[in-house]
Amino acid sequence: MVSRQSTLHVLRHSVFASLWFATLVSNLGGLVQGVAAAWLMTTLSDSRSLVALVQASTTLPVVLFSLPSGALADSFDRRGIMLVALCWMLCLSVLLSVFAYFGMLTPWLLLAFTFLIGSGQALFNPSWQSSMGDIVPKEDIPAAVTLNGMGFNMMRSVGPAIGGIVVTFAGVATAFALNAVSYFAIIAGLVRWHPPVVQKLLPREAFGPSISSGVRYVLLSPVLLRVMCRSFVFGLGAVVILALLPVLARNLLGGSALTYGILLGCFGFGAIGGGLLSGRLRTRFENEWIVRAAFVVMAMGVLALGLSRNMVLSGLILLPCGASWVLALSLFNVTVQLSTPRWVVGRALAIYQMAAFGGMAAGAWLWGAIAEQVGAPLAVVFASLPLIFGAAIGLKFPLENFSTRDFSPLNKFIKPSLKLDLAPRSGPIMVIVDYEIGQSDVPAFLALMVERRRIRIRDGARQWVLMRDLENPEIWTESYHVPTWVEYLRHHERRVTSDGEVYQNLLALHKGAKPPQVRRMIERQTVPRDNDVSLRLIPEEH
Repeated sequence: MVSRQSTLHVLRHSVFASLWFATLVSNLGGLVQGVAAAWLMTTLSDSRSLVALVQASTTLPVVLFSLPSGALADSFDRRGIMLVALCWMLCLSVLLSVFAYFGMLTPWLLLAFTFLIGSGQALFNPSWQSSMGDIVPKEDIPAAVTLNGMGFNMMRSVGPAIGGIVVTFAGVATAFALNAVSYFAIIAGLVRWHPPVVQKLLPREAFGPSISSGVRYVLLSPVLLRVMCRSFVFGLGAVVILALLPVLARNLLGGSALTYGILLGCFGFGAIGGGLLSGRLRTRFENEWIVRAAFVVMAMGVLALGLSRNMVLSGLILLPCGASWVLALSLFNVTVQLSTPRWVVGRALAIYQMAAFGGMAAGAWLWGAIAEQVGAPLAVVFASLPLIFGAAIGLKFPLENFSTRDFSPLNKFIKPSLKLDLAPRSGPIMVIVDYEIGQSDVPAFLALMVERRRIRIRDGARQWVLMRDLENPEIWTESYHVPTWVEYLRHHERRVTSDGEVYQNLLALHKGAKPPQVRRMIERQTVPRDNDVSLRLIPEEH
C-alpha cells in the first residue's frame, strides 16, 4: 500500500533524513559548478551549440553508462559503488578548479571535464535510487523519491543564484572548488550508513548476462516500456530550458551570470512547489492525469519562454515549468521502483534514466543546433512540439497508477533432488511441463499461456514453445531452455508473488489427478560409436 501522507513525513526515518540532508549540500555544489561551466563556455566560445553541449556533456554519460552501473548496483554493494563514484567526482572537480585557476581550459577541455564528472554521476545514480528500498519501507518510496527531487530543486532555487554570485565576484575556479568541497558531506553520510547485508544463495550473475537480463525484463514489462517512452519524450522537450537558458539570459534579456542564476532559481522554486503538491495530487488524480498535465504545462511554459523579453515574466513562466518537471520525473521514477522486483530494480532504474537523460542529451544537441540556424527564441518555441506529442501519447498508452501487484519473491520453488552430479555451469537445461486441458477450457488456457510465456522469457527462459499432442489432444506441453543449471535455479528465484496467480489459474484448468508433470533434462551430444543418446530424464514435481 502506497502512503498518501505529506511528502515530508518520510524524514521521520533517521537514516534517510541524514543522507538526504547530505545530498542537499552535494547538490548545491553541483549546481554551482553547473552554472560556472555553462557561463564559462559563453566566455570561451560564441557558439550556441557549444553552450548547449555543456548540458549534453553531463547527461550523455548517463545514457552511455547507466545500464552497466545498474548491473553493478544489483550485483555488488551499492554503498561501496556510491563511495567510489563520489571520490571520482571529487578528484575531477579539484582538477577542474586547478585548470580554471591557471586559465588552461578550452571549450573542448571543459566539455571533457563535465563529461567525466557526469560519468561519476552515472555510476552513482542507479545505486542511490535503488537504495531507497533499503532505507525506507515500500509504502514510503514515493515520498522518498519525490523528496529527493525536491531536495535537488530546493538547491536549484538557491544554488544557481549562489553560483552566479560566486562566478561574478570570485570567478569560475572558486565555483569549481566549492563543488569539490561539497562532496565531503555525502561521503561522510555514506561512511556512517551501514545497510543490511542480503545473503544470496546463488553465485553472482556474470556482468554481460546481467545487463542482458535487465534489458529483457524491461522489454517484457509493458508498464515499464510506457514509462521509458514518456520519459524520453519529456526529457527531449523539457531540457531546452536548461540547455538554452544561459543564451536567453545573456542575449535575449541582456543579463549576466546572476540573471541566469536567478532564472534557474525560479525554476527550482517551482519544482519545490510541485514536490510539496505531489502527495495531494496523487490522492485526487490518477497518475496519467498528473503526467499529462505536466506535459501540457511544460509545453505552454517553453512556448511562452521563447516569446518573453522580460526577466520578471520569464521568471514567473519558469515556476510552473519547474513544478511540471519534478511531478513528471518523480512519478516516472516511482512507477519504475514499484513495478520492479528488487533483483533487477537497479537495472530498471538505469534504463529509465537512460531514457530520460537520453532525451535530454538529444534535446540539448537538437535545440542547440536549431538555435544556431534560427536563433535561441525560436528553438525554444519548437521544443514545445515534442511535449504536446508526449501528452497525446497518454491518450493511447496511459501511465498506470502505482502497481498493487506484489513483487516480493514467491519462494515456492523447491530445489529438486537430482540423480546426476551437476555443476552450477552444467547445461544446457531443457524443461518440459505437461498439462491436461479439456476442450472447453482451451481458450482460457491459451490466454494464460501467453502471460506464462512472457514471464518465462522475462525471467531468463529461451526457446519457449507450446505443443499439443496429436494422439491425445487434451495433453499440452510447455518447453523451454536455460543455459546452465544455476540459471535454471536463478529463473525460479526471480519469480515474484504476483506471478503465482498465473500458475494457480493454470492448475485450476488442469484436469489431471496430479499436478502438471515437470521433466528436467540436460542436453548431451550423441556418441557416434554406439548411437547412445545421453539425454537424461529427471522427473520432479513442479
